Amino acid sequence: MDTTLLMEIILRVGGGLGLFLLGMKNMSEGMQAAAGNRLRAMIGAVTNNRLMACGVGLLVTCLIQSSSVTTVMLVGFANAGLMTLTQTIGVILGADLGTTITGWILVLKIGKYGLPLLGFSAFFFLFSKDDRWRSIALLFMGLGMVFFGLELMKEGFLPLRDMPEFIAWFSKFTPDTYWGVIKCALTGAGITAIVQSSSATLGITIGLASTGVINFETAVALVLGENIGTTITAYLASLGTSKAAKRVAYAHIFIKIIGVCFMISIFPWYIALLKNILHFSPLSAIAGDTGPFNVIKGIAVSHSIFNLLLIAGFLPFTTVLAKLLTRVFPDTVADEIPHLTYLDVRMLNTPALGLEQSRKELLFMAESIHKMMVLLRDGLFAEKPDDELHRKIFRREEILDNVQKEITEFLGGLLSGNVTHEVINEARGQVRAADEYESISDYIAGILKMQIKLRNNRLLVSPEGREELFQLHDATAAYLDVIAEAFTTRADIYSQAVGQGEELTRMMKTFRDRHLERLATGKISPLVSLVMPDMLSAYRRIKDHAFNIAEVLAGEK
Repeated sequence: MDTTLLMEIILRVGGGLGLFLLGMKNMSEGMQAAAGNRLRAMIGAVTNNRLMACGVGLLVTCLIQSSSVTTVMLVGFANAGLMTLTQTIGVILGADLGTTITGWILVLKIGKYGLPLLGFSAFFFLFSKDDRWRSIALLFMGLGMVFFGLELMKEGFLPLRDMPEFIAWFSKFTPDTYWGVIKCALTGAGITAIVQSSSATLGITIGLASTGVINFETAVALVLGENIGTTITAYLASLGTSKAAKRVAYAHIFIKIIGVCFMISIFPWYIALLKNILHFSPLSAIAGDTGPFNVIKGIAVSHSIFNLLLIAGFLPFTTVLAKLLTRVFPDTVADEIPHLTYLDVRMLNTPALGLEQSRKELLFMAESIHKMMVLLRDGLFAEKPDDELHRKIFRREEILDNVQKEITEFLGGLLSGNVTHEVINEARGQVRAADEYESISDYIAGILKMQIKLRNNRLLVSPEGREELFQLHDATAAYLDVIAEAFTTRADIYSQAVGQGEELTRMMKTFRDRHLERLATGKISPLVSLVMPDMLSAYRRIKDHAFNIAEVLAGEK
């Protein structure tokens, strides 16, 4: 084999593949930026309705051009307990269909226009000041890169047709028998698992098929394997997470393997069906001007039909599949809070989804604060110390420290990319909200420590003081719930937060004055005054931090 020719093939194909992948990334970023908040609204629309979940998975993946990112996001949501397995299965099926859009984009016979499209779009991207126009330009610039990269790969693969060594080696993978189909599928799965991008392997497959290096049957068998290989990303993302998150990855793997095994069992009839649909003849697949176009269309059709069959076969049985996976992979006895943040770095390439995932983590923080307040009330002035209750509160405070740290690091990485002003403002608001929730957890833990201090020193609080503290606690908890509800619905409750916050401040001051009156009349021990005012002030500080979150919702600096 000519070493110089081989090096030229490697350089052309490698350069074309790199440009192809960069184009996919830019096209995804442009689509996301143009879609704006609509993409995040889709994520929030996921319900137990199977068709709705499937539709969300389809639309989101069409926009972000990556089913792997969608499934990674689902693993994170399941790990945080924010999405059920039944919901995620529906989204996965839709995402698998959505990823077939890559093949259909390549069906467009505009490969020769890739470079001009890239060049003209680059001018708009560089010189336009409007974010929306820049996003649209980035989308078309990515599209130009995709087509130009594919053209480079096709040119790079052309010499392989005249290499006897390559033809002899690849003849071992022809799908003439069931074992041949399995070998092709395993090859596609292995390569996709290594590069962790089905778009990359699809581009390579189309490049090989459109130049006649491999025939249509081999391309279809490779695509079947690529469907299995793409599940490796979600599986790797699930390592070290909860059983609920692992089941999402297992569901993805199970669906793909069952589907591919079924297609392999009927492969000759499947190929015949595709050829009838596309009016293929054995020679037209690689001959003439229409040949490359037909091959690409055939690959796109095969990819779409396979995933449509998966939807038809599994969508009606998402609940059954979820129960089966839960039985096969049951929950194990774990700590009361098996949660640690799951913010995968792969989400940094999809700012809209990254923001939504970090927002879900903030909702987890809000829910944890609610539970801490419930536990704290149960522990205030209890007749007997409850060590288990204390442990739960302190454990949650430690976890929220970790959540706040990881959200801040994740959003810092997100902001370092090419993002719009809208994303920047949202990310900054989330960083501030995470800091406020973490501070609230510190004050809740601090109040508990003061209560423990009173008990250890055998200091008695007057019945009036206990009742006032309970009133202040309940009012503060209600205030936190109002803020959390507004954060969930993205409502602006600034005016309500101001009025309710001022009422809390007045209540705290009133109770502090009454405490000082009881101290002056000798109704309580002076030593109690070393702790009680600090407890009252802690509730005021909790209110202040909650009000800061209301400012974030209102867009205040």
